[in-house]
Amino acid sequence: MMAGSALSPLVDWAQGEKITNWAGNLVYHTSTLHRATSLEEIPAWVKKQPRFKVLGTRHCFNEIADSREQFLSLASLNKVVSLDKEHHTVTVQSGIRYGELAVFLNDHGFALHNLASLPHISVGGGVATATHGSGVHNGNLSSAVVGMELVTAEGETVHLTRRDHGDKFLGAVVHLGGIGVVTKLTLSIQPTYQVLQYVYENLPMTQLEHHFDEIMSAGYSVSLFTDWRNRNVNEVWIKTRVGAGPKYATQPTFFGAHAATRDLHPIRELAAENCTPQMGVPGPWHERLPHFKMGFTPSSGKELQSEYFVPREHSYEAIMAVEKLHDQISPHLFITEVRSIAADDFWMSPCGHQNSTAIHFTWKPEWEAVRKILPQIETALAPFKPRPHWGKLFTMPAGKLAAAYPRMHEFQQLLRHYDPHRKFQNDFLTRNIFPGE
Repeated sequence: MMAGSALSPLVDWAQGEKITNWAGNLVYHTSTLHRATSLEEIPAWVKKQPRFKVLGTRHCFNEIADSREQFLSLASLNKVVSLDKEHHTVTVQSGIRYGELAVFLNDHGFALHNLASLPHISVGGGVATATHGSGVHNGNLSSAVVGMELVTAEGETVHLTRRDHGDKFLGAVVHLGGIGVVTKLTLSIQPTYQVLQYVYENLPMTQLEHHFDEIMSAGYSVSLFTDWRNRNVNEVWIKTRVGAGPKYATQPTFFGAHAATRDLHPIRELAAENCTPQMGVPGPWHERLPHFKMGFTPSSGKELQSEYFVPREHSYEAIMAVEKLHDQISPHLFITEVRSIAADDFWMSPCGHQNSTAIHFTWKPEWEAVRKILPQIETALAPFKPRPHWGKLFTMPAGKLAAAYPRMHEFQQLLRHYDPHRKFQNDFLTRNIFPGE
């Protein structure tokens, strides 16, 4: 299975049972969970609690959402609040999943600018961690946010908008779960569109040296898949908006790669029936931008994930720095996906103020081996000042994280402003954002 692209099982939890993330590599420290049933109840409930965390669809692979006390679930707060057709925005409760929102928008003639590979993640969780899709001109999912409503530690309801709140808004959107309970989000939308995708096989990795930008710009969204064997990119997935004019997608070869003759899975050995249609068959945006069909739910998801972002101008050098570790990486890897993401202006976004390339690793569930490999990858990428995905596995210390985020100190102050008594702080935030406390 290709995690990050396959849909995950999302089960209900019985009170008292152990709660794990969907991949099963993490058991949370508490099974105490309060399920909110209305927006109106949240301020009073939050005000009474000494400490808790909001738990979403559990797709993070580290302790960013973990709590030693209790959880608040917003899963039932999954409604579309309003659709503003004139100003091209939609306001949603933060528990709605992208797959649910996508169908609603498409039915009303609208679309999001992009989707992550996993449409079952919640909008609130995807925004909080700056989750992303691909495309040289496409910002991550948080870049669609133009407004948000949150409940602070004192139970106060606060509204922030890009138009009216400047820096405070830019610091709050990618909040890593530390700012409060985000109850509503307003997203920018656009008219619906169709997408077709083609896949090419066996791209020589040497082609990336002089043609990386051309390759990643060949479609609206482009992904490279490699297992780091033989300096080969196993598959290139090119997703093109219908009407935009496929620049490469109708050609039999693509920088030395050859057009696939059948639908493929990102892991070539696996069957492709659960993948979104390829071979140039057009379809709605939300049925092509993910790699897997939205209705596909695998029976299990035993894997680990890590991901590092580097400035796009260093893409080839960074990829080849990782390639030197192929002997260590390949035996423990399912697949690596390389994607491009446009810059945004959020303080804690891995793509903040830099067009980025993300190198994503879907590992076999072999934590002891992966734990030893991650520092080697981080050392190899160090010349390019990597930023890890906030919701995936990494070993970079707080000092290096602070150096990678120029506004880290201001972010700390923002969290303290809304949460002076550390109600939303957990071990992850203490270790990575407030070290030494």
